[in-house]
Order: sequence, then C-alpha cells, then structure tokens
Amino acid sequence: MAETIFSKIIRGEIPCHKVYEDDRVFAFLDIGPLSRGHTLVIPKEAAATLGELSDESAAAIGRVLPRLCRAVMKATGATAYNVLQNNGAAAHQAVFHVHFHIIPRYENAAEGSAGGGLGIRWPAGKLDSTDGTQLAAAIAAHVA
Repeated sequence: MAETIFSKIIRGEIPCHKVYEDDRVFAFLDIGPLSRGHTLVIPKEAAATLGELSDESAAAIGRVLPRLCRAVMKATGATAYNVLQNNGAAAHQAVFHVHFHIIPRYENAAEGSAGGGLGIRWPAGKLDSTDGTQLAAAIAAHVA
C-alpha cells in the first residue's frame, strides 16, 4: 500500500489532536471537520479499504468505535452522530487508508460551527424479488 498522511500521523511525523490509541487503533480530530468534534478512527494496519483489513484489526476497531462515539457525544454535547466509512475513489474515499468518521450532529447547526455535520441524500430504489434472490445467493457464496 502507498504511504498516506495517516501513516505519517501514526508514526508521529505529522502532529494531530489524538483522542485515543492502543496497539491496533488510532483516533484523532479531523483537521477539516464537518462539525465540532469530527473524529477519525483508523487502524494502525496499512490497508486501503475495509475489505483489505485483517480480521484482527477490524475486530479492534469494532471494539473501540462505540466507546469513541460515546466519548465524542459526551464531550461535545451533540444530540446525534453519523459514522461514515468510504471505500474507493468512486465512494468518495480521499485518503486510501481505512478510516471511520464520527461526525457529531447538533439540533442547532450553529452549535456545531464547522458546517453542521454531514448532509445526506438517500435516493432509495426498489429491490426486485428475483434479482434479490439471485444477488443474495451470489454474495453468500463469496463469504469466506
């Protein structure tokens, strides 16, 4: 995997506002926050996408992510939050090192100052029953 800004942050070559670190996970405030308290949670393992991440690192993030969400909520007084994770350029991934965004949301957008959080548009479609049956079977066949 190519060197990323996150690799340099983990090694301490680039400063950050660290909020958590253990042997597998590192979390810090985003320098371009969507809202006050916007936090990034990354594995120390170098993997570009979630599908490339080891089970051990994925489990470590899964163990810590809820705790960090609670901490961000308590520290900021936010009333809600989004957890966002993008994989690949077409999915708007900008840094090709797995990372989760914890983005606090505020009842009053002005409270969150940096922009009020994440705007989401969700143009839901309809799942065709036949296609759904075939697609579910195809996905299930590839689960290792």
